[in-house]
Amino acid sequence: MVKMEKNIKLTDQSEINVGLAGNPDSPAIMLPVAKESVYGQEAENLKLWGVDPESGKHFVEELMDKFQVLYFDYEGHRLQQPNPESLTPESIVKDLLTIANEMNVKKFSYYGYSWLALVGLQLAIRTDRLESLIMGGFPPIDGPYKEMMVVTNQTYEQTLSKQHSSVIDEQNLISPEKVDWDNIQIGTNQTKQFVTMYENLMEFDDRSIQHKLEIPRLAFAGEKDTIVYGENFGNVTVDIIGILQKNKQELEHLGWDIKILSGNDMDHTKAMQPVTVLSLIKPWLVKNLNITR
Repeated sequence: MVKMEKNIKLTDQSEINVGLAGNPDSPAIMLPVAKESVYGQEAENLKLWGVDPESGKHFVEELMDKFQVLYFDYEGHRLQQPNPESLTPESIVKDLLTIANEMNVKKFSYYGYSWLALVGLQLAIRTDRLESLIMGGFPPIDGPYKEMMVVTNQTYEQTLSKQHSSVIDEQNLISPEKVDWDNIQIGTNQTKQFVTMYENLMEFDDRSIQHKLEIPRLAFAGEKDTIVYGENFGNVTVDIIGILQKNKQELEHLGWDIKILSGNDMDHTKAMQPVTVLSLIKPWLVKNLNITR
């Protein structure tokens, strides 16, 4: 098993740490969701929320026996090195293709979750290098772009005005994903970049591009994946599972495999944990990429 790491310069000149693990002869999968492991008290806090503090490591270890895994933490990188004016779908896709080029990975599958899932859809319509696409926690048609625009815009406004106290309101601790938004300790540049991204998706019609997708593709969400945002965030509901269920038949007709993960606690956070995701995506990838060994 070969393993290598490299710092790669992205479109905005920031550098991201990227790893490649597994057999070079195996099909490659790009994992922009591979978070850095955390330890100690921070890890214990994450576990309270049902979050795997070593999720990136577990994804890589579980997949590298059958795949060459191209892994990095794109979200973590953008929170540390925000790109407030230029985080557009085009620039993100350029970043991902730069990473693949620098690591000498020609063709690859892609797995992304939440906003990194919508990024996968943008990648799929802009390159012919994808072998398969997996979108978790974001629906491939009727995506909640406008709702997320409201949420990110409100978040940005609050970071600008600093009206929000930096004390975490316990009522708002719905999930770790929401903590990022509700606990406005992240700065204006971090939030502004997501405003930029969603602004650039306001005219995007995810139905009109479906005919371009001819690769195997899977979309999934937890059956409790509905996030209700309060007054501070525009009183919007981001109903990932509702949209996916409503369009399940149509998506299957378009060639998508759709999986709804059942469980009373299967919300946006639970459905992104390696233990949940790997049991779904690994056999799917093996089958759809015709892996025999």
